[in-house]
Amino acid sequence: MRFLKKMSGIILMKILIITGELASPIVHDVSLKTNHDILVHVVNTPIAAFLTPKKIIQELRTLPEKELKSVDMIITPGLIRKDVSPVTKEIGIPTYKGSTDAAYLDIVLEMVEQLDLSTKKSADKLIEEEQRRRAFKFISDFEEDNKNRKKLLKKPGNILIADLPVGEDFPMRVLAEIANAPVLTHEKLLKRAEYFVKSGANMVDIGMIAGENMASKIPPMVKLLKEKLDVPVSIDTLQSEEIKVAIDAGVDMVLSMDHGNYQDVLPLLKDNKTPAVILPTDYKRGWVPQSIEERVNSLIDLKNKCNGIKVIADPILDPINSRSMVDSIIACQKFKEEVKSDICPIFFGIGNVTELLDVDSVGVNALLAGVSMELGASILFTPEESGKTRGSVKELSISSKMMFLAKMKGSIPKDLGINLLVFKDKRQGEEIQEEIDVPEVEGIDNYNFTQDPAGSFRIKIVDGQIMAVHYQKMQPTIGIYGQTAKEVYHEIIKRELVSRVEHAAYLGQELQKAEDSLKLGKNYVQDFPIFQKFMEY
Repeated sequence: MRFLKKMSGIILMKILIITGELASPIVHDVSLKTNHDILVHVVNTPIAAFLTPKKIIQELRTLPEKELKSVDMIITPGLIRKDVSPVTKEIGIPTYKGSTDAAYLDIVLEMVEQLDLSTKKSADKLIEEEQRRRAFKFISDFEEDNKNRKKLLKKPGNILIADLPVGEDFPMRVLAEIANAPVLTHEKLLKRAEYFVKSGANMVDIGMIAGENMASKIPPMVKLLKEKLDVPVSIDTLQSEEIKVAIDAGVDMVLSMDHGNYQDVLPLLKDNKTPAVILPTDYKRGWVPQSIEERVNSLIDLKNKCNGIKVIADPILDPINSRSMVDSIIACQKFKEEVKSDICPIFFGIGNVTELLDVDSVGVNALLAGVSMELGASILFTPEESGKTRGSVKELSISSKMMFLAKMKGSIPKDLGINLLVFKDKRQGEEIQEEIDVPEVEGIDNYNFTQDPAGSFRIKIVDGQIMAVHYQKMQPTIGIYGQTAKEVYHEIIKRELVSRVEHAAYLGQELQKAEDSLKLGKNYVQDFPIFQKFMEY
C-alpha cells in the first residue's frame, strides 16, 4: 500500500469511503476526526446497503483518474450483501467492507492498519474479534509464562492450591460450589461439576449439608471429582470430622476453619499441607463479630494462630441490608491494611449477595468482581442455586478476566475486548430515517384466529432444546426439536404441518421466544411473555 505523510511526520493512509445519501452526514463527521486522509464519495442512492459491487465500480469510473491513483484503500458500507472483491479486481485498489453503522467508522479508521479487513464480512465483527483475540492472548500469555509465575509465587500473598496459582498478582479465581453435594448421585455430581468447569470455574467445591454429619459420603465424591476434573477440589463444611475425612481423601482446600474448630483441624492441615479458608467467627459458640473492628481483629487473631499453613482470609461478604455489606467491604480493606506485608489471599463470597438479591445476576456479578479486584481479592465464590443466578460462574469468570485486563493495563473495564453485555449494545449509533411515501396504518390486535386444519403445536424446552410437538385431532403425531427456531420451523414447513398464514406467524413468534429463553436462561411458557413489564411498577 502507498502511504501519505503529513507535515507532522505521522504516516497516514489515503482512504476513499463510499456511502449513500442518508449516511453521508455521519461519514463526513467521522472523516474529520481521524488522522487519515479521507475522501468521501456519496452515491446517488438513499440507502448505502442497496449498493452492489457493480454499482460501486460504475461510480468509481466517474471519478478523476488522478484522484483515484492517490487512494490507498476503498471502504464500502458494511451492509452490502455481496463480496466487494470485484471492485479491487476492476479498479486496482484494495477494497474492503466497513462497519454496518456509519457511526462506528471512527473505530474502523482507528484500527484500519491493524485489522485484517474483509471483502465479505463487515468490519464490526472484525473489530470485536480482534479486540477479543488480543484480550484472551494477553491472559493466555500471562498464565503460560512459567518464569513469571515462579517469580510471582515468591511474593507474599500468592500461593499454590494444587497446581493453581492464587493471589493478588494473578487473575481472580472462580470457585463454584456444588450445593448439597452428598444428596446427589455420582452421575449428577459429576455433571454439575463439569458444567461449572465448562462455565469457567477454576476450582470446584463440594458443599456439605449444615447440621448433618455425612463424612462417609466424602471419599468417593473427592475421588470421582479429582479423577475426572483438571481443577482443584475443595470441601465446604465446619465439621471437624468431615474435614478430616476430606483431607485424608486428598481434597485440595478446606473451607472453612474458624475459632470453633481450628484446634481440631489445624494439625490435620499442617500434616497434609492443605490450604484453608479462615473465618472471623466461632460458630460452635454461636458467635459472629458485630463490628468492623471485631471482624478484622478476629480474622487477624485466627490467621496468627494458623502459622505454618497456607490460609485464605474470608472477611464474609454480607448481603445487602443484612448487617451491612458496606461494613464487610470496609473490613476487608482494613484487614489488608493491618496485615500489610504478611498478607494472604482474600476470599469473597459473591453468592452471599447475588442469591439474596432479586436482580439479574450478570450486572451484580460484574460490579462485585470490580469491587473484589480493587480490594485485592483472589477467590470469587458462588453457587448457582436459583434461576436468577443461573450462569453466575460464567459471569464471574468473564468478569474476572475483564478486571484483570483493566488492572494490568491501568484502565477502566471498558473497550477491553471482553464484556458482559447481554441485553444492551455498548454503542448506539444515530438511526438513519428513511422517508417512504406510503399510507401508514396502525397495527391492531383484533384478528380472529381460525384453527389450522393441518394441526396444532405444543412448544416447550426439553433438555436444553426447543421441542415442538404436533397434534392432529388432539393426538400427538411427531416431536420436532432443535437448538434454534429456524431449525424447528424449517422442519415444520418441509413436513407441511402448517397451512394457515396466521398459524405460521404465531409459530414463528413462539419459537423465537423459546430460542430467546434458551439463550437467556429464562423459563419458557407457551403464550406467555418471557419478560415482565417492570416499567409498569
